[in-house]
Amino acid sequence: MVSAPRTHADVVSALRAAGCVFAEEEAQLLVEAAPTPSDLDRLVARRVGGEPLEHVLGQVFFHGRRIAVREGVFVPRRRTEYLVDCAIDLARPGAVIVDMCCGCGAVGAALATAVEACEVYAVDIDPVATACARLNLPPHRVFDGDLFDALPDMLCGRVDVLVANAPYVPSGAIGSMPREARCSEPRHALDGGPDGLDVHRRLVADADRWLTDGGSLLVESAASQGPVVHALMTRAGFDAEARGSEEADATVVIGTRR
Repeated sequence: MVSAPRTHADVVSALRAAGCVFAEEEAQLLVEAAPTPSDLDRLVARRVGGEPLEHVLGQVFFHGRRIAVREGVFVPRRRTEYLVDCAIDLARPGAVIVDMCCGCGAVGAALATAVEACEVYAVDIDPVATACARLNLPPHRVFDGDLFDALPDMLCGRVDVLVANAPYVPSGAIGSMPREARCSEPRHALDGGPDGLDVHRRLVADADRWLTDGGSLLVESAASQGPVVHALMTRAGFDAEARGSEEADATVVIGTRR
């Protein structure tokens, strides 16, 4: 049983004992988030029990803003900020943007802040995720369903920028992921099939009719998967480009509709 910490030092000790690498920083966030000592005990117990810090706090700091994130929802990674940066480079003021496989809606929310007068829509197959996304985006623009099947017909041919942080971990590699991801995030938000690219293939195959002329599909992938995604886009008739950031350890492949 976890003891009841009362001071910052107690919290740090409890987190260190549980194997939290950034115990000092996490302790500060937990102390700030807890209005009472009993609340602090509860938050620390959850974190020591293996829940992601973001689920415990109910928020994540992403691309310069705080994003609500709830239990059972994929936690956006810092590397995905590079996907946002690439989309900002392409999105003109007033752009129609779709955040596909949106999870908590972090990518769409960041773009809504960064791109002047844009219209952001979001889709996820998981109703737990879309309920969370509605906390971060206009609720009437968040749709439940399987990829493009969820989008309203009025967006067909109107999308300027389609971004997707789709699952891309190969099925066989799920077991080697950190425990807090394997146990606290939904498998469908992680597992991309045998080579990790099942959803990417579907996105590339169906994106064309939703994009405007000159519109772009941007997908995150592992660096090793980048050439495969690039080839998928080229074969589908897109002008394809792979971008990478060593600093963010991120790869984004962009396909632009001719």
